[in-house]
Amino acid sequence: MAGNSQRKNRRTSNKKGMQVGSGGNRRRALEGRGPTPPAEARKKHKKNRIATAKAKQAANRRPAPRRGGAKGTSEMVVGRNPVFEALRDGVPATTLYVQQYIDNDERVREALQLAGERGNINLMEAPRPELDRMTNGLNHQGLVLQVPPYEYADPQDLTAAAYDNGEDPLIVALDGVTDPRNLGAIVRSVSAFGGHGVVVPERRAAGMTAGAWKSSAGTAARTPVSRVTNLTRALEAYKKEGITVGGPVVIVIGSEGKGLGRLVGETCDYRVRISMPGGAESLNAGVAAGIVMYEVARRRA
Repeated sequence: MAGNSQRKNRRTSNKKGMQVGSGGNRRRALEGRGPTPPAEARKKHKKNRIATAKAKQAANRRPAPRRGGAKGTSEMVVGRNPVFEALRDGVPATTLYVQQYIDNDERVREALQLAGERGNINLMEAPRPELDRMTNGLNHQGLVLQVPPYEYADPQDLTAAAYDNGEDPLIVALDGVTDPRNLGAIVRSVSAFGGHGVVVPERRAAGMTAGAWKSSAGTAARTPVSRVTNLTRALEAYKKEGITVGGPVVIVIGSEGKGLGRLVGETCDYRVRISMPGGAESLNAGVAAGIVMYEVARRRA
């Protein structure tokens, strides 16, 4: 009897009692959370760290100089339309940053195509947080174009290049022109009428930014711009070279509002005005420069 009782007890102890259910957690765990993101998109993954580091290195990489002279500062063009327009209009660029997993619309495809056709623009894929950091939180829409620092020519190089070609120098100096679009338009006029370069002061003046490049319609690639610390001294140095009104000439354009500064105006041999019988109060600096350049080119022909 004792043996039978032990066998019964063993059978009873092996029976399963009531257990608390998992609430479906096991089933959901087995189902997973959808496709696993690529390694580059997972923050703690080694490949993500590598992609971020490469983007940082490319952003800090300084491109090879284009011409001798003082350098400007690097610039970022952000946004799908601005990046596309900069690439289309020939603005120099070193790197095109594309956000990982970007919505590949028509503008993105066109920008990538233009960058690829240039052949000298690095294409870098970067996580959105890195692009946010690079652009200080601007609405980059997943596209960022790095424009290299513009390398300004020495002011004496402008006259030297003219003399080397057996030509009388024709230079335009700008005083107080602060809109990059005006600078680009003036560079375009100088190129169109056979000028040898543009001189701008370092302070309170527009420099060769991406906007100036666009307004120049590609002519900035062949028409040098010089930036000087003191425009008055630069003009005096040109005068010592024998540059005045007549053969070799520097045309000085003032701002639309204030015109020429006192010291710069006193340095000029002559001051001229464009007659406007229609009664307009003033002309845009870029338009005025084009008119003057045409007249000078006509007289020199």
